[in-house]
Amino acid sequence: MSDVVATESESFESMLRRFNKKVQQEGILAEFRRREYFEKPSVRRKKKAAAKRRKMARA
Repeated sequence: MSDVVATESESFESMLRRFNKKVQQEGILAEFRRREYFEKPSVRRKKKAAAKRRKMARA
């Protein structure tokens, strides 16, 4: 759970920017999207292997 404490005389927009940055750094949205639908273990393995192949092809 991410939280942002407002400092004195801080605008809502700057607080929202800090919150969004913190959520991005912690990977909360990425984790949510990954868990949004059930993924069978075999599909997960295939995706992982494909990502590994793509990474090796770039290097």
